[in-house]
Amino acid sequence: MASCSPGPTFPPAAGRADYQIGGAYRPDDDVAIVIRDVADTPVAGRYNICYVNAFQTQPGTLPRWRREHPGLVLSKAGAPVTDPDWPGEALLDTSTPANRTAIVSVIGKDLERCAQAGFDAVELDNLDSYLRSGGRISPADNAAMAGLLARRAHSLGMAAAQKNAPEIGDAGRRAGLDLAVAEECQVYDECDHYTRLYGSRVIEIEYTDNGVRAFEQACRARGSRISVLLRDRDVVPRGRRGHVARWCS
Repeated sequence: MASCSPGPTFPPAAGRADYQIGGAYRPDDDVAIVIRDVADTPVAGRYNICYVNAFQTQPGTLPRWRREHPGLVLSKAGAPVTDPDWPGEALLDTSTPANRTAIVSVIGKDLERCAQAGFDAVELDNLDSYLRSGGRISPADNAAMAGLLARRAHSLGMAAAQKNAPEIGDAGRRAGLDLAVAEECQVYDECDHYTRLYGSRVIEIEYTDNGVRAFEQACRARGSRISVLLRDRDVVPRGRRGHVARWCS
């Protein structure tokens, strides 16, 4: 449980992690790490990670961002630049120091919410938004904002996780990020990048729509050293059609 301790705590190495950002449900007894959305509550007695959409707008919040913080939404020809896979999510414009500071003042409220609820760490999603920016945002811009977010998380007693984005090299680690949540790193041959930077503080998530081979290979290669999880792509809660959650044996 998060506290006012001088520094953050870190997840247990190779602990079973359950990725519940699609909806909260009671985890199995042997699950040690639970990742849930900022709107959900942590689970007592587990290491809890709070999912925050830090580099794009949360679904449904774009009108408020445009009304209250219009200069912080990345635009092209007067229209917000949105994520093609998530059309309701617009990219936040991290391209200047002033913008980054202002964005963190807004996103910082989500971090405070995580800390007040009792989460141990935050997962900062869409660090790779620069890939969708048409060159308007650079990896260095997002790494700089990740550093600001990490410092804010640390001040609240929480660790901060890099989410994907191996293209930034060691910039996230140098910015102060403490661990990594890596999706499909076995499929894309990226897992060594994360373990080189974060050691055992890596949570690897493979997805069923790629088949189970990548998950099985990941278990053989790293399952004794880091957390490896197989989940359905939509990360639906237990009891819903399509739910899958498997761990290395």
